[in-house]
Amino acid sequence: MLFGRTESWGTPREDAARIVGAYAAAGGNFLDTANFYAAGESERIVGELVARERERWVVASKYTLSTRLDDPNAGGSHRKNLVQSLEASLRRLDMEYIDVYWVHVHDVFTPIEEVVRALDDQVRAGKILYVGISDTPAWIVSQAITLAELRGWTPFAGLQIPYSLVERTVERELLPAAKAFDLAVTTWSALGGGVLGGAHGSGRAAAAGTRVASLPAEEAAQTLSERNLLIADAVSDVAAAHGVHSSQIAIAWLLAQRERAAVIPIVGARTLEQTRRNIASLDVVLTEEDLALLDRASRVDPGFPHDFEAIGLAHGDTFSLVDDDR
Repeated sequence: MLFGRTESWGTPREDAARIVGAYAAAGGNFLDTANFYAAGESERIVGELVARERERWVVASKYTLSTRLDDPNAGGSHRKNLVQSLEASLRRLDMEYIDVYWVHVHDVFTPIEEVVRALDDQVRAGKILYVGISDTPAWIVSQAITLAELRGWTPFAGLQIPYSLVERTVERELLPAAKAFDLAVTTWSALGGGVLGGAHGSGRAAAAGTRVASLPAEEAAQTLSERNLLIADAVSDVAAAHGVHSSQIAIAWLLAQRERAAVIPIVGARTLEQTRRNIASLDVVLTEEDLALLDRASRVDPGFPHDFEAIGLAHGDTFSLVDDDR
């Protein structure tokens, strides 16, 4: 998302090339962009940087977000926007196909049947290899996959959602759905909008020059809530114990959630230093004590029906006699 310089932020092509080079040298092969990022400049940069070794790279892009605010045909998940967005992305990327094509957000006006069928048409045309869905309710995702299975269309292979120590509500429905349908889960905002990057904590003044500092006052206050700052404190404590950066603990925690689903953190680095630091998260091994401390600080109420004790009501005195192999 950060590739492509805009008026106030972003990474110019030269820095993006160094970032991708370091990532590739470490074994990385998956890049996630979108037609919306930097008004299409992100796709152009990604296309240029992978052109020499296109076959080794898995390139993902997205559609749905409006690219012309006064044109209803330039946004949404409907077939027309899908076709024109995909063709434009292929031109900017200078590619014949995109490996993974995401529905960027849920479009309440377009029936999910139209979305799944329109995506399947593009897979059959060879312009997309796999399809995924992002930022959409779990019941819509489940409905779409079931429709695809029943009608022989291409099912979603991945789910993209925000997931971090400060955003764990996705554990209620979205992660269980992903595990049930064997969806890879690419997670964005691993650092909780920047609050877990090591610059913030309770009892400290808001750090200047950070992403959070650039937010509108109301949004910044929400990001730096008392709960989130206490989570940041816990992350800082674990980082100090391991002698690593707080961001590495936040990413290592995500990697430790693999039992919940096939979690793949998306790390949006702005600089080469951040990239190398993020890659080093793979070397951080959290202990059971670390995980317990982080869980105590960040856990969320599972909510209904997950906290509804219905087992005894359903099985009576025979519950203990059932062999649970699930």
